[in-house]
Amino acid sequence: MMRRLYLVLSILAAALLCCSCEAKVKEYKVKVVKEYPHDTGSYTQGLFFYKGDMYESTGQYGSSTFRKVELSTGEALEKLKFNRKYFVEGSVVLGDNLYILTWESRVAFIYDANTLEYKSTFNYPREGWGLTTDGKQLIASDGSSRLFFMDGDYKLLKTVDVKLDGRPVRNLNELEYIDGKVWANVYTTDLILIINPSTGVVEGKVDCTGLLPQHLRDQNTDVLNGIALDPDTGKIYLTGKYWKRLYEIELVEKK
Repeated sequence: MMRRLYLVLSILAAALLCCSCEAKVKEYKVKVVKEYPHDTGSYTQGLFFYKGDMYESTGQYGSSTFRKVELSTGEALEKLKFNRKYFVEGSVVLGDNLYILTWESRVAFIYDANTLEYKSTFNYPREGWGLTTDGKQLIASDGSSRLFFMDGDYKLLKTVDVKLDGRPVRNLNELEYIDGKVWANVYTTDLILIINPSTGVVEGKVDCTGLLPQHLRDQNTDVLNGIALDPDTGKIYLTGKYWKRLYEIELVEKK
């Protein structure tokens, strides 16, 4: 009996140790590889690459846009403008469709990803914030600690609660799917979380403090927001609302 009890306790101890190791959150800082101009009129909400080109959705009532951006200059090569009643938020391409959320209007759009022609409008049951995709489904945030997984018609498939060290993390905003994980900017902070999309567990923290130096800031400069992976090159880009720069970055693990 004692041997059996000892064996059970040993197995439990090993399991707890394993869980403890798995739960350890990796911490990173960013290294700037290259910097590019960024339109200071862009209140960046969504940022992503599609077929080698960078796209950006920008917010604010009366000035919301969706644009194809030339990486080297930051200039808009093509631009969609929205009715002043819409505050555009996250955007992403899934299949041949471009998906765009709005903030408080509870409206979401679909456009043709290749022609940018309007296709349809949907009633959206929550505030629109960030939007990305794993290539099969849409993944959205709403400013809470929850991620929403949807099909191509914005139909909810499941939700996942995001937790850091067992506690919910609110204000999840701009999203990007990178190497099987969801990267999420925490609104009003210089922090990006790396989230396991199956469990919601935060597996990494990216400290972006000081990414935009003080001499490039002015009274209009706003918060970090804008994460994009170029799947053709594997390069990762970050920017912010009304920032003067967009940065290609690499992660450096903190010791």
